Amino acid sequence: MKTGFLSFCIFISTLVFPADTQGQKFYVSPAGNDSFEGTINKPLATLAAAVTKAGEYRKQNNPEYPVEIIALPGEYFLMQPLILRPEDSGTLSAPLIIRGDSSGKAIFRGGIPVTGWEKAGEKLWKAFIPQVAYNNSYFEQLYVNGKRAVRARTPNEGFYRVKNVSETILEKGTGRSPELAVQKIGIDSIDARCFSSFNDDDYRDALMIFYHNWDNTRKRVTGYSKESSSVYTVGEGMKPWNPINSKSRWLVENFRSALDAPGEWFLERSGYLYYIPREGETLSNTTFHVPVLKEFVTVKGDEMTGKKVENIQFRDIVFEVAGYLTPSNGNEPAQAAAPVDAVITLDFADNIGFERCEIAHTGTYGFWFRRACSNCTVSRCYLHDLGAGGIKIGETVIRADQQEITNNITADNNIIRDAGHVFPCAVGVIIFNASDNRITHNEIADLRYSGISVGWVWGYAYSPTKRNTISYNHIHHLGWGELCDMGGVYTLGASEGTVVSNNHIHHVYSFDYGGWGLYTDEGSFDITMENNLVYACKNSGFHQHYGKENIIRNNIFAFNIRSQLQATRIEEHLSLSFTNNIVYFDKGTLLSSNWHKFNLFTDYNIYWDTRTKDIMFGDLTFDSWKKSGKDAHSIIADPLFVNAPGFDFHFKRNSPVRKIKFVPFDYTQAGVYGTKEWKELAKFDTDLELKFDSVIEANERIQR
Repeated sequence: MKTGFLSFCIFISTLVFPADTQGQKFYVSPAGNDSFEGTINKPLATLAAAVTKAGEYRKQNNPEYPVEIIALPGEYFLMQPLILRPEDSGTLSAPLIIRGDSSGKAIFRGGIPVTGWEKAGEKLWKAFIPQVAYNNSYFEQLYVNGKRAVRARTPNEGFYRVKNVSETILEKGTGRSPELAVQKIGIDSIDARCFSSFNDDDYRDALMIFYHNWDNTRKRVTGYSKESSSVYTVGEGMKPWNPINSKSRWLVENFRSALDAPGEWFLERSGYLYYIPREGETLSNTTFHVPVLKEFVTVKGDEMTGKKVENIQFRDIVFEVAGYLTPSNGNEPAQAAAPVDAVITLDFADNIGFERCEIAHTGTYGFWFRRACSNCTVSRCYLHDLGAGGIKIGETVIRADQQEITNNITADNNIIRDAGHVFPCAVGVIIFNASDNRITHNEIADLRYSGISVGWVWGYAYSPTKRNTISYNHIHHLGWGELCDMGGVYTLGASEGTVVSNNHIHHVYSFDYGGWGLYTDEGSFDITMENNLVYACKNSGFHQHYGKENIIRNNIFAFNIRSQLQATRIEEHLSLSFTNNIVYFDKGTLLSSNWHKFNLFTDYNIYWDTRTKDIMFGDLTFDSWKKSGKDAHSIIADPLFVNAPGFDFHFKRNSPVRKIKFVPFDYTQAGVYGTKEWKELAKFDTDLELKFDSVIEANERIQR
């Protein structure tokens, strides 16, 4: 009797999970059903159900080949994030592969369509959303025909200026900034007229967004005084290291009377959504999606035991439409949007890969390899229209257990652009406290802050951020004159063994100070920067705030606007060595701040100012500069680029660069590689280039 029952179980198991020497496959379809077996003829409906099926199969069969979950083409609505735990793991020889089908895109949306649109005027549409009216399902992002629409704001473009700020502390607390305070923001009386129409819902939902130095702050408006032309906000006290002040700018979004421009939208608490169509949009050719989820995938190992989620690969999957809701007390400033979540988050994970995936239309970051992650990859992925930045690696805290410090994460051959829509201070790729990571061959463009950031320790304290490789990235069109500080590649704290090489960096433009190509900030230590091409940055191609023993060699710095080289804090130790570099410019100064007073070793460089051969090194002539012990073998000479004004920095045959032992490098290898189609996708839009140039021209006119 027992023997017969056992034979029957084995027989059933074989029927449900047939052995396949090429690996077991489970299929998912928008027309599927989670009660089905998961075959191609009877596919499942959700990835979660397929992961469960795959786990059951793995327990019974101990497969030698990959177990695949194949998402058939179509559009899927994610009711909840896909959560992967240790029991869902594959093995090195038989990983779990979650992939799309080659016959078409599998698109997983964390949002729903909005239908039932009707005209509410000549240039106004409206739709009723019951979930908002009856379930309080409020949202702050709207995506129209695959593009982020603009939440109604004033001014429609640009910013207003803050006149003055005062703060009344209500609760001091124990931190560096007060726990509770009221801010009185003085603004121009003409700009303040927008607050005259505010009602109770506007005070509840409108956000006043401040841009100050390297951060942005999002505050609820709690009151308005016409007499003093002031608005009031309540929340945490301002940060003493970066308060809102008279140099700050502001805008206000999400109130009814601000709805006045094509592409803008406004959501009433009553459930009515209003939209002003853009040119060419009709009721019949326009689709709308609103976010329901804030994340798509959570990979979460066991924190108590340390057991990881392992050996899972995502391929050819599209994840799009996710949101972010501002807390009731707003958002306080946070460099690099460090606390902001991601739509795909991993903790205690090993050998998790994302290949040829697309992440779009988010309210937060794309990926966060957070705690105790290792040997994970993001390769040939397309990340765009992001609320924050692209990829975060490591934590902002330093774990006592070294095994919990994230390491060996690779981001290679990705396109990351059109980001910072909710948090403009976010970064394309940021490495917090993590080591031995590789950020290579990425296209990073159209962000409001830094392209790549490495390190999360200020000063010379211990940092676990070591031996990171930042190479062959194309980083450009950053800043847009909105925030300050920022660098194409930004480093912070000790980073022994980190190499920044063969990157192509250009068009980094800040609001005020900053806008550097290569930027070694507070305590940057033992970093090598070589074979980088840097041009068209606002304040200089290279800037060291303070640090020590950094090596800057064999780079080209050209056409930077204010100056070419900059240094700030003077320290007794050797701050850096600067050798075998080419510095070429036609405006601004060669040196700024304290470069000429810095403790540095500099030699075998070429300097060339197209306006004059009499280049000044601070207040010294070249001869006097040499007599001071600097640049003994350096020369002033035209390096003879093929076409420098056209940004062709290859050399003519008779170039003098050999005199300084410069080794030519192929900067065209920076950026993505692969198919023609992939390279074409990475190309920057010409209209955006022109718009960026116009921003620079307008700001330079104002600041002259």
